[in-house]
Formats: sequence, C-alpha cells, structure tokens
Amino acid sequence: MKRLKKGQGIACLIAFVIILGLLGYYGAMVLTGTVAKNNNSLKLGLDLDGGVSITYEAVGDTPTDEQMEDTILKLQQRIENDLGEESSTTEANVYRVGDKRITVEIPGVSDANALLEELGTPGTLYFISQYDADGNANYTYGTDGYVLNSDIQTLIDNGSIVATGTNVKSAQATSQTNQTTGATEYLVQLTFDDEGTEAFATATKEAYANGWSIGIYYDGEFVSVPSVNSEITNGSCVVEGMESFEEASKLASYIRIGGLDIELTELESQVVGAQLGSDALRTSLVAAGVGLVIVMLFLIAMYLVPGVVASLALALYTAMLIGILKAFDITLTLPGIAGMILSIGMAVDANVICFARIREEIKAGRPVISAIETGFSKALSAILDGNITTLIAAAVLGIIGSGTVKGFAITLALGVVLSMFTALVITRILINSFYAIGIRSPKAYGKAKEPTKFDFVSKKAIFITISVVIIAAGFITMGVFKAKDGTGLNYSLEFLGGTSTTVDFNKTYSLSELDAEVVPEIADTLGVSEGSIQTTTVDGSNQAIFKTRTLTLDERSSLNEMLESKFDVTEESITSQSIGSTISGEMRSQSTIAVIVAVLCMLVYIWFRFKDLRFASSAIIALIHDVLVVLALYAFARISVGSAFIACMLTVIGYSVNDTIVVFDRIRENHKALRTETPENLAELANSSLAQTLSRSISTSITTAIMVLMLLILGVSSIREFALPLLAGVIAGTYSSIFIATQLWYIMKVKFAKKN
Repeated sequence: MKRLKKGQGIACLIAFVIILGLLGYYGAMVLTGTVAKNNNSLKLGLDLDGGVSITYEAVGDTPTDEQMEDTILKLQQRIENDLGEESSTTEANVYRVGDKRITVEIPGVSDANALLEELGTPGTLYFISQYDADGNANYTYGTDGYVLNSDIQTLIDNGSIVATGTNVKSAQATSQTNQTTGATEYLVQLTFDDEGTEAFATATKEAYANGWSIGIYYDGEFVSVPSVNSEITNGSCVVEGMESFEEASKLASYIRIGGLDIELTELESQVVGAQLGSDALRTSLVAAGVGLVIVMLFLIAMYLVPGVVASLALALYTAMLIGILKAFDITLTLPGIAGMILSIGMAVDANVICFARIREEIKAGRPVISAIETGFSKALSAILDGNITTLIAAAVLGIIGSGTVKGFAITLALGVVLSMFTALVITRILINSFYAIGIRSPKAYGKAKEPTKFDFVSKKAIFITISVVIIAAGFITMGVFKAKDGTGLNYSLEFLGGTSTTVDFNKTYSLSELDAEVVPEIADTLGVSEGSIQTTTVDGSNQAIFKTRTLTLDERSSLNEMLESKFDVTEESITSQSIGSTISGEMRSQSTIAVIVAVLCMLVYIWFRFKDLRFASSAIIALIHDVLVVLALYAFARISVGSAFIACMLTVIGYSVNDTIVVFDRIRENHKALRTETPENLAELANSSLAQTLSRSISTSITTAIMVLMLLILGVSSIREFALPLLAGVIAGTYSSIFIATQLWYIMKVKFAKKN
C-alpha cells in the first residue's frame, strides 16, 4: 500500500468517521425498528417473530412440476384469505422442498393453530350457471363484486353446477393477436373431460340462447365471470378479457388447482409464541452489544493503537453486516443471530494476526511503517487460508442445512467475508492514517515479547492421553444412556419425532411441582400416562417444556385451552413443535452428510494449499478430535441434539481448522530456514512456531469466547443450548491447535519422513 501523507491520513480518518456515522445511524435505526417491529425492521424468522411453519408431503406418486406449482399457489391464496388484514404486515413464504414437499412459513400470525388447520384443505372449483331452472339468479353483482345468492349445496341440488374442477383436463394461459385491431389479447384455454364436455355443451347452449354467463367460483369467491359467446360442444373453450398474461396465468392456475387430486400430509409443524420470539431477539441483541464492548476494551488494552484501530474497524464491520442483512432482505433467525455474534468474535482474528506480525517486525528492529507493511503482507496467507476453511463450513450449511441453519450459514459467511475486508483493507488504511498524522512511536504499537520457551512436542503423549480420556468418557456415557434409555444422546424432536410444548408460566415451577400439578392435567387432557410426558425447566425463567407423543391439531388446541383456563397463561406464551419420523430420520442423515462433506472439502483444500498430506491429515484429525470432545459434552450434560447441533458442529470444525492453519502457516514459513529434517530440528521447529503464535491463539480464543459467553449468560434457553457446546468447541479448538495438531504433524513427519 502506498504510504499516506499527513493530509491524506486526516482525509481518510474524516471519511471513515462520516461513513461509520452514517452506517452506524442506519444500523441503529434498523435495530430499533426490528425491536419495535415497524417498517424499518429486519426480516425475522419464526423463532424471533412468532408464527407458524408447516411442511407437507404429497401422498402417493410424485406429482408433476405443474401440480406442485399450482398447489403452492393454492396455499398462498388460502393464506392471504385467512390472514385478512394481517396479510399487509405479514410475509408468508411458501416454497418447494424436493419432489414431493412444500413448506409454509408465516411469521407474526395471531391464531397459528387455526391457520394450521385450514392450510392444505383442498379448495373446490365450480362452474355455475347464472340462473337456475326456475329463472332465479344464482349470483348477482354487488359492491364488492359477484356474490352467491345461495349456498353451494343448494346449487348442487338444483342442478346449477355445470361442472367442477375435476372435469378440467387442462387450463393454460395464452395470447393471440386481434386480426382487426392488431392488439394482443390474453386468454385462458380450457379443455374438459368427457363428462365435462357433455355438461358444458348443454349448459353453454342454454346460456348462449339467453345471454347468460357461467361463473367460475373457487375457494369462496368468484375468480372470473365470463360471458358465453357460443355453444361449446367439443370440450374446448377460451376465457377472454384478461388485461395481462399474468392475470391469465393466475386464472389458469385457479382452474387447475380446483381439480387437483394431490393429498397432502403433515410431516412437520411448529407454532412459536410471539412473546418467546421477542424475548429471544431482545436478549440476543443485548448479548451482542455487551460482548462487542468487552471485545473492544480487550483489544485496546492488549494492542494499544492497533487495538483502537481494530475496534473502529469492528464497529464498521458490525454496521455493514446489519446493513447488508437489511438491504438484501435476509431472514434473520435465532441461529442466524448466533452466527452473527460468533462472526463478530472471529472477525477480531484477522486483525490479531496482523498486529502480532507487526509487533514481531518492530521487535526485529524495523521502523514502524515498514513493520506495518511487512506485518500485513506476512499475515495475508494465514488470514486467507483460515477464513476460506470457515467459508467451506458455511457453504456446506447453506447447501445441506434446513431453513434456520441456512440463516446461520448466511450470516456466518457474510461475517467471514466482511471480516477479511475490514482487516485487510479498512484496518490497513486506518493504521496507516494514524501513522501519517503523527502517531509513530513504536511504544504506541507494542513490541513482541520473547516467546515463552516450552517443549510442547515432548509432552505430546500427555496431551493426546488427556484427549483420549475425555473422548472415551463421552462414548462410555453414551453407552450407559443407550442401555438405560435406549438413546445415547438426548435427541430432540427433530431427530426422534413427537411434540414439544413450551409454556411461559406466571411463576417459576420446580420439576417436582410440575410433576405434581401440571403433568397430571396434561395427561388427562391428552389421554396419556403421566410417565410418557418428559418435563424440563428453563433456568432463569418461568418456562417449562413438556415433550409428548406427536399431537394432532385438535389435541394441541385442547392442551392450549387447558393451560389457559387452569394455569392462567396466554396463547402467545405457548410454543408447540411437532416433527414426524420421516423428518427425524432425514435430520440424522443430514447432519452426518454435512460433517463428512465439510471435512472432505477442507482436507482437499489444506492438502492443495500446503502441498503436504501430513498437514492436511493432522488438521483433519484435530478437528475430528474437537467434534468428539463437543459430542462428549452433549453426552455428559444431556444437551438436546437438534437442528442447532448441525450448525454447532460445523462451526466448531470451521473455527478449529482456522486456528490450526495459523500455526501451520508459521511452521511452513519457518521450515524454509530448516537445513536438515532431523527429529530434533523438527521438534524445535514445531515448538518455536507454537510459541510465536501462542499469544495470537489465546487472544482470538478469548475474544470469540467472550461473544459466545454473552450468549450463554444473557440468551434465552434455545440460544443457551447452542452457546454451551459452541463455547466448548472454542476451547477444544484452541487446545487442539496448540497441543494436538502440531504434535500429530511432528509424529507423521518423523514416521513418514520419506513420503511427501
């Protein structure tokens, strides 16, 4: 980078302050709007805004693409009708999953259970004659359009129903050019089956003779009321008068979906109380703010002027991340907030690597400005390699993960990219600007201390033994619980299937009080034994969680009514979640595949970058070590294994490899000065490289742990279950990069000295 003059440095700092002020103000408005839930809010997922999510699967043979698209349209239309005024403030998301499944997500609805019951009910389409056999009008035009004068059953009984949607063989939007005016006309081409052809021939003959229309009625309203311009005897006709091709396509879809024979079955559903979502959002934002301030103070105390620069860059990074989430309308979920907070902690890492290098150059006697330039140059490869491996983990999450996990992947990936940008561009500009305006004393930038001498390699047997004991204890614990309860881990509903109901009571219940007062009422309401109900409490709150077999919608409603009447809770404070066995089996496969794919991708990348399979193998074994250590924690603490488990494991993998690569990058650099590869020289190489990167590893681990610890302390229960194993993963990743990965590389280097 070209050295800045004093005037340029001042200009850069002024420009930075203006940009930070504008982005900071915008970010603050977005966060304020998100908490207040106004038009300036981030797009929130169900776990933050409350609402309903349901996944359906088509019964029987795989439907055609057209049938699936029509069914999606039907569900969207029914949601709009059912939400009424709420539809103006609620954005429903209906999308296809695979060949046979459709997922519906509706944040912010007030009566989620009623909507769940309504969705998926097949709508029926009718072709209705304008008049019945006695000359009475079946429908008339009012202030709000055409309305029926009788109910459908009456029209069926008096023969006014010409045909139904099941009689339609095809309905396609098309266009033609008017031969007289040359204008483009939009219409819908209909084809009927034999029964429909015969019925339509009779009805259109009478309608044409009398000047009647035949209304097309779907899902409680008229979607079109076309005039009959001729007798239709061949089973094919057109509906004219559309103003656009989009309008014609919509009518064609209505006609097609009115005759669909797709039967949908519920695979997974989740009802989230809005109050619980609001608490999750508020506490997560507080955790982010507190953690961010603590991290900034730590950086300033540790790195002086570079710490101030890093804090400013971190503030810009946070504002930019919020702005991008808003600008691209990215849905923010609870795991997404976790990913954002974690990425803030990891964003410090790139700055720390640069600062450590700058201090080393100052210690070596270089002038400050040269130390800055050389420090950033030497840090580049470690920053790129470390962050790319984390991006690999995020990519796997985005491709394989479910909806909420995808949100985590997006925010994590954004965080990684922005952290590289702020460290390699913004931080570099700022630190050069500070130097240009006169802050040039080496004391202001710090000087690396002589690395602590410690023979890490000679103690490798002790370190590896500690890890083996922890991992073995985890497997033994899983075996004990497997024999006792049938499952080695505490699988959540995503893995086992069933229904979980979370209730925010007006007071705190102990487990014994819940078992004595609440569980008998639930058992009586659902007609199940008390022993079949699993009960847990949430520390620091009035919440309790009840796990049961899969409940029907009627049973859920009955349970809610009982809780409201006997325990004085509101429906907004009750969250229920149901997942079928099909989904639970896929969740297990999904998590296994995600981990395997991530590990293989990282193995190939590290092998390619370091040109040595021993580096790659050591790093992969170390990250497997970290996964198994975290898995042991899941076993010891009986932490619920659910969808967040996948995000947690892959984040641990990304973090662990990132930490290990920084050490390996230093080994690769120092190896160039090594003349002979004797065991003694290799041991000295490993020990010195570890010593040189030790302060960086500890600093990065502390900043990341601070952010995760804030989640653990201030977050709601669902975030805490995510934060605790993540904190364990940060600790395990730091331990393995210092005490496991390098020692494994040394062992492989000595044992397989002739293999490259």
